[in-house]
Amino acid sequence: MVRLFFFLYSWLIFVPLMVATTVLAGLTCLLLIPFLPAEKVAKLSAIPWAKLCLLYSGVRVEVHGRHHLLPGQSYVIVANHLSQFDIFVLYGYLGVDFRWVMKHELRKIPVIGICCEKLGHVFINRDNTEAAIASLNEARARLANGASVLFFPEGTRSHDGQLKPFKKGAFKMAQDLHIPVLPVTLSGTFDILPAGTLRLHPGATARLILHPPLTVPGHSDTELQTLVRQSRAAIATPLSDSCPQPSL
Repeated sequence: MVRLFFFLYSWLIFVPLMVATTVLAGLTCLLLIPFLPAEKVAKLSAIPWAKLCLLYSGVRVEVHGRHHLLPGQSYVIVANHLSQFDIFVLYGYLGVDFRWVMKHELRKIPVIGICCEKLGHVFINRDNTEAAIASLNEARARLANGASVLFFPEGTRSHDGQLKPFKKGAFKMAQDLHIPVLPVTLSGTFDILPAGTLRLHPGATARLILHPPLTVPGHSDTELQTLVRQSRAAIATPLSDSCPQPSL
């Protein structure tokens, strides 16, 4: 009976509301982007879109560690990736002006793809080395302009909820530009909508945990490996430990 309720709620209520909200937010974005900075357009379109989609699914978000953020500081943000709902949680509640580095296939999604492009998010083709390098250089330009850049260093969603090995691209960028790395842990989203399934489980709690930024060391490969290990360890710890009380 519970599964039937979740199924009916997902397809008769959540999906129609999400689609309608996506279209409305997309139109708002496209209408405003010629006249306003991308950060302000995101606040008026993408962030409300993310929060409304979480509201429709009955998901409560707890945020921890916002006090670690310094106003005006750019970060290379690295987060684990458990579910499509990570997008809603990060966009709605991270509280940082950032640009995603995302796989280029997402550019083909109606409404979302073109809006991401207009807002300055970066698409990366992992099958084309030259194109990938060009995309990373584009992400560097975003950092130079004062925004932060967000990576999922695992490269894809986890299909079992376990943290996967990290790729080095985000950390190399932080090292080259001497910009601190901000590790972020997402938890609870895997239970809401696991990767590879459309079985929505509404009413759960998602947690967004911002860890202390990591100062980037020198330029050696050993120091790069240390930065990767420290970031992964910070992200992994709350996935196995109990979370602290939320700080607002």
